[in-house]
Amino acid sequence: MRKTVRICCFVMGAVLLLSALFLVIYNIAEDKKSGETAERVLSALKRDTPEYSASDESSVMPAEEQYDLYAEYETAEESSSEPEMETLALDGDFYIGIISIPELNIELPVAADWSYPKLKKTPCRYMGSVSTDDLIICAHNYNTHFGTIKNLHTDSEILFTDVQGKTHRYLVLSMEELPGTAVEQMQFGDADDWDLTLFTCTLGGRSRVTVRAVKAEE
Repeated sequence: MRKTVRICCFVMGAVLLLSALFLVIYNIAEDKKSGETAERVLSALKRDTPEYSASDESSVMPAEEQYDLYAEYETAEESSSEPEMETLALDGDFYIGIISIPELNIELPVAADWSYPKLKKTPCRYMGSVSTDDLIICAHNYNTHFGTIKNLHTDSEILFTDVQGKTHRYLVLSMEELPGTAVEQMQFGDADDWDLTLFTCTLGGRSRVTVRAVKAEE
């Protein structure tokens, strides 16, 4: 009897170990695929954006985990009601520009609006605009996307170059974790205190790593 129990425990442990290994391999593959897609879009976007100049290409690092961080945030206003931003069409999708974080070696295209398929490729505009100083950009926590923004600190530099070639410079104001249910706080927060927000999920998936930034003085 004891032998049978030991065998069952061993088999269950092996199954769990194999499942965990499969998940890790899958996540690494998804991260790599997303990074390669973003690189292709970035090259095309830089080619078609006038007078664009930004940091070196972002590094590709293996991912630990991915998570559907937007399940609670589907109540965001429809993109049609968002402030207008100039866009550039590439392969059937529209992009508003390029987000660069030199400190983290991040340089990525930003889609004009968000959807689950688009988030698999690049960061996306969640809502807002540079013209109204309330732009919010979301991305998966792939290390090829926003997986490392938790390492930013006050006064870290963030650059956003729009499709017309104009670069907007921001400095990190604050870092916080918001619950996945804090939709209104994510969208508005202290609206007068920040001009740009970046967010992604924590590894556990229950919270959102949220970076607030303000425009740097000219």
